[in-house]
Amino acid sequence: MTSPAPSRQDQRALQRARRALRCLPFRLAFYRELEGTALSSTQLAARNDWPQLSRQRLQPSRTEDDLIWLIHLGVLRREVDGQGLTERVRLTPLGRQVVEAWSRDIPPARALSRLRHWLQRHWPRL
Repeated sequence: MTSPAPSRQDQRALQRARRALRCLPFRLAFYRELEGTALSSTQLAARNDWPQLSRQRLQPSRTEDDLIWLIHLGVLRREVDGQGLTERVRLTPLGRQVVEAWSRDIPPARALSRLRHWLQRHWPRL
């Protein structure tokens, strides 16, 4: 049995997610870790191995903003425990699909792609 072809909307979501991953500071190791472990922005910012996870030093508030954006795109989701949503995040099936495209580190985006990403993130109605 074959799976149905992805819809146009699914393809656009994948494109948007790929662009975001290339524009954000996180490395492939960050997403690979989130496949098995849930982490919070505070935990990430406190880690000493940040150069393996990000191209720049992680600050809790900036990291939280980036995580919220990835949740908005469907790449990450909040972890749930017995009391409801937590501050920790995990990779979604869409996130796994996007990450599997890269075997090495995620290549950084070019300037035009970064501009488009910034516009979509800060002015989504354009």
